Amino acid sequence: MSFKDKVIYQIYPKSFYDSNNDGIGDLRGIIEKIPYIASLNIDMIWFNPFFVSPQYDNGYDIADYYKIDPRFGTMADFDEMVAKLKEHHIGVMLDMVLNHTSTDHEWFQKALAGDKHYQDYYYIRDPKPDGSLPNNWDSKFGGNAWAKFGDTGKYYLHLYERRQADLNWHNPEVRQELYKVINFWREKGVHGFRFDVINVTGKDENLQSSPAGTDPKYMYTDKPIVQKYLHEMNQASFGQDDDSVTVGEMSSTTIPNSIEYTKPGNDELSMVFTFHHLKVDYKDGEKWTKFPFDFALLKKTLNEWQVGMSDGGGWNALFWNNHDQPRAINRFGDPEHYRARSAEMLATTMHLLRGTPYIYQGEEIGMSDPDYTSLDQYVDVETTNAYKILVEQGISPKEAFEIIHSKSRDNSRTPMQWDDSEYAGFSKVKPWLTSTNQKVVNVANSAVSQEIFDYYQKLIKLRKEYSIISEGDYKPFQLDHKQVFGYLREKDGQKLLVLNNFYGKETSVDIPTDLLGKDAEVLINNDSDNLIELNNEVKLSPYQSIAFLIK
Repeated sequence: MSFKDKVIYQIYPKSFYDSNNDGIGDLRGIIEKIPYIASLNIDMIWFNPFFVSPQYDNGYDIADYYKIDPRFGTMADFDEMVAKLKEHHIGVMLDMVLNHTSTDHEWFQKALAGDKHYQDYYYIRDPKPDGSLPNNWDSKFGGNAWAKFGDTGKYYLHLYERRQADLNWHNPEVRQELYKVINFWREKGVHGFRFDVINVTGKDENLQSSPAGTDPKYMYTDKPIVQKYLHEMNQASFGQDDDSVTVGEMSSTTIPNSIEYTKPGNDELSMVFTFHHLKVDYKDGEKWTKFPFDFALLKKTLNEWQVGMSDGGGWNALFWNNHDQPRAINRFGDPEHYRARSAEMLATTMHLLRGTPYIYQGEEIGMSDPDYTSLDQYVDVETTNAYKILVEQGISPKEAFEIIHSKSRDNSRTPMQWDDSEYAGFSKVKPWLTSTNQKVVNVANSAVSQEIFDYYQKLIKLRKEYSIISEGDYKPFQLDHKQVFGYLREKDGQKLLVLNNFYGKETSVDIPTDLLGKDAEVLINNDSDNLIELNNEVKLSPYQSIAFLIK
């Protein structure tokens, strides 16, 4: 089985299952739930970081790459988890946060203490002659990207949270240290790696300010040297394993660059996460806005990446949800009136495309955004910073709250809903984040949740049975349709026609005569009350998805 056949499940450990009732999910909790995960028939689990961290950015500020944070468990727990997952033929993918470390990390602390050797591990710069900051770059979490380096008068670069200091990848010793980290976990049986914001590692050495009117992110994102770094990392670590599965989180990347990152002969990565399709509800490209999704732009974006990556020999990671995104059912579906149907439609759309599908915990039961009513209920630093900035910009507190309510990363981080009890069966004490709609959606006793879960099982089974899904070519189908995203997959003379109605009203699709044939078989259909055949006109019910295999 290659990465093309696999389906990968993402677990946010802090929110999956709390085994010791301290309000935080842990590794032993994951071990307890392995039978549930295995029943979905996924092939690998991507775990968000559980390394030692002060948790200013929920574990993406790592203080020790080699140790399990005690709040999540022990190395013995990790080893047991890997072994038990292996019994179920489930691999492990770890999150490698290699662009930055926590300022609590030993390297940064030695640098702060005056060690010149370790100061070269980071971007530490003098202010400009006029006393201003070294350059005009912004932090992605709000404010400028520079913080005072102790009492030295210098500054260090942090593209993210203030206590996440960017590593200097131009220093070959830094790179070798990071490759050692990967190899440590390889030796413990890990063959999957997800690389966090990996394409911002290629900063120019002189760290120039961006010209007036230009977004500073283009000064450090997706630079050509990243290709060199990835190839070097591949050869020094995971590239030595025939069964390695790797994915790079690529911020503001392009199709040509993503082809190069993932083309097999380049020996870099298996696939890339890209986010262009999840920015179609950003008004004027700004995340912190409340705006209906642009369906035409969504289709255009998905199509461009499918065609481009297919033509160039690259490979996509396919996903709607992850720990950094609001729940897709709230953005592109209807959790109030058509929870099951719209959840299944979104799943069909993504799982039958060309690429490797990822399922984020709770997606398979139809979990949606929490119904929070106060800023105090949010924990995420990006969210609270955004609220303050919006209010400072003159937006009313009410409108600012509505915006962060729709876009917060905490929307996807609420605890997994195992049952309808007060704390959703996640814990017996109040969790670090609270669930609000577990009465509606939960694993244990919700018919809607079970229906969605069963549907995901069908999609995963189809990927393993039909190579046209895992390996077939992609072609668009009637991209100008007002309600439907349709596409064709082709392989060895067969065609798979996939039709997805993104709206809560009926519609119809005209089918060209060259696609009509006696051997058209329905592979999957999320509306059993609308058992349609492949005719000149296909009528779709609200949020219906259907796929025809045409021989």
